[in-house]
Amino acid sequence: MQQQQQLQARLMKCLSCSHSHLPLPPPPPPPFSSLQRFASSQPKGVAKVILKKGKTQLFKDGSPMVYSGAIDRIIGRPPPKTGDIVLVADGTEKPIGWGLYNSVSMFCVRLMQLEEEATRDPSCALDMEKLLETRINAAVELRRGLGLPSATTNAYRLVNSEGDRLSGLIVDVFGDLAVVASSAAWVEKYKSKVKACISSIDEINHIHWRPSVEILKEEGMDAADLKELHPSTCPQRTKVIENGISYAISLEGQKTGFYADQRENRMFLSTISYGQRVLDVCCYSGGFALNAAKGGAMSITGVDTSLPALELARENIALNNLDPEKTSFLREDATVFMKGALSRNDSWDIVILDPPKLAPSRKER
Repeated sequence: MQQQQQLQARLMKCLSCSHSHLPLPPPPPPPFSSLQRFASSQPKGVAKVILKKGKTQLFKDGSPMVYSGAIDRIIGRPPPKTGDIVLVADGTEKPIGWGLYNSVSMFCVRLMQLEEEATRDPSCALDMEKLLETRINAAVELRRGLGLPSATTNAYRLVNSEGDRLSGLIVDVFGDLAVVASSAAWVEKYKSKVKACISSIDEINHIHWRPSVEILKEEGMDAADLKELHPSTCPQRTKVIENGISYAISLEGQKTGFYADQRENRMFLSTISYGQRVLDVCCYSGGFALNAAKGGAMSITGVDTSLPALELARENIALNNLDPEKTSFLREDATVFMKGALSRNDSWDIVILDPPKLAPSRKER
């Protein structure tokens, strides 16, 4: 009996030793990606942009701009062209999302949808036109939930680029007019679809397309290709109301013609301006200055270098029947003005400083 037990023990030991030299079974294959499945059904195939090790989480967490330094390699023959839909994958080549490729820009891909989103709602997977329609409709519903437009505000930002998951696209609404600011090559490629989506909104009767030419040049666009084939029928000026204050807007002015993204800040200023001396540096058409005046400021000084902007600001004071004696607008460089104010020991209770970009490009940095 004892010999039999010893024999069994030696046999088990031999089996254990021989088993330790056997190769480990391969790990189970990763679950098949929804996006990979959709891509495989595309007639022309979809290129795959592989991220470097350690770069994946940034984009899974929501950053939509895949910069060139984060990319390890690109799989696909022929290689993708600017505007093409591509998969974005981790180091194991498993897709984490899809986006639009740019062969020239420092942002090689603008992510549009993550893998988990495509799994939950496959209707937009690898379909930019459908995604545009879905995202713009969602933006409309979000603004309506915030009470926009309303009887006291018909100027607001409808699409806020990355904020509405459409990186490079801004749409500001001014009454029945929508101004589209395009700053990505993909927006120009899908221009007709963007216009169609905006035209379907009940309140919109006019669309003014405004490409950011210098930025689009960095995206590889030719300035000649950015010119409208047909002259715009949009009025070059319009009037809007924001928080009960009326504004004349020039579509030839800065950005979209009006800084709609500052609405809440302007309204806040009106609540703290009573009896205060207010300085509005880089005042443009007087958005902050008007709110200070409406809030009962003792005096308001606006400073800007643009004569057309200052003329609009003065027009807006008259448009709202505000006291012109309490408000002065000066045409002067902001830096020169502030140095002069310092030398004179001038002071104000509230100072608003909202300058344009000080270094618009790497070359000017």
